[in-house]
Amino acid sequence: MPSRIDQTFAALRQSGRKAFVAYIAAGDPSMEETLANVLTLADCGADVIELGVPFSDPLADGIVNQMASQRALEAGATMAGVMRLIRSIREKSDVPLVLFTYLNPVYAYGFEKFHADASAAGADGVLLLDLPPDEALLNKELLGGGSLQRICLIAPTTPAERIHKLAAAAQGFIYYISREGVTGAQTTLATNIGSQVTAIKASGTAAPVCVGFGISTPEQAREVAQSADGVVVGSAIVKVIQNHGGKPSAQQELAAFVKPLVDAVKSV
Repeated sequence: MPSRIDQTFAALRQSGRKAFVAYIAAGDPSMEETLANVLTLADCGADVIELGVPFSDPLADGIVNQMASQRALEAGATMAGVMRLIRSIREKSDVPLVLFTYLNPVYAYGFEKFHADASAAGADGVLLLDLPPDEALLNKELLGGGSLQRICLIAPTTPAERIHKLAAAAQGFIYYISREGVTGAQTTLATNIGSQVTAIKASGTAAPVCVGFGISTPEQAREVAQSADGVVVGSAIVKVIQNHGGKPSAQQELAAFVKPLVDAVKSV
């Protein structure tokens, strides 16, 4: 049976629409509010939700996501808590879930146990930011992924030969990082997004290509959606949670920010 991710992108492709992928940090400001945030994002039309696993040394993240991870850890977030969160989400929603994480917390939890528990809880994919596929091939214990789809990253600096290699093995969707550096909202988009997406698709991959890093406004989201199969927004959403998390208006503020982004992507 196709995964939730594959089913979602197949339905989007059939209807000629693009995907909106939202990132939030699990446990920020609490696991209970993260559950509410996920449901709000799904209600707003998010097609896939990336749940960041809190980690003390998130090297690829900018300050907004770093602070979100820190808030979650200070609130008591653990990997076991993330697994319970996924189970709670699955009681209320079938929105595809991708765990956005670093290798350290996965390895500390137990590599095989992580994949087994996450899959059993209802996660659909995993994006291991600092585990290059080549490195996994050299360590048999890091190869097993169970039923979780491995989402791969491609960057502007990725050589053409490596793009072909990564794209050929891609599962779920390809996450194209639109700029070098760490995560964070930007005032302008990279100028070569369209050509880079074209180059990835020219590799022959059937996997959808979603573009993220720096997208924060409906105008930017609409522009990226014109060339990509999906748009990823993270830091800008996390900033809203930072400003309004824990308040009675938290879900209203989150929806007010996200809905225009979703509408912009779907209008293409």
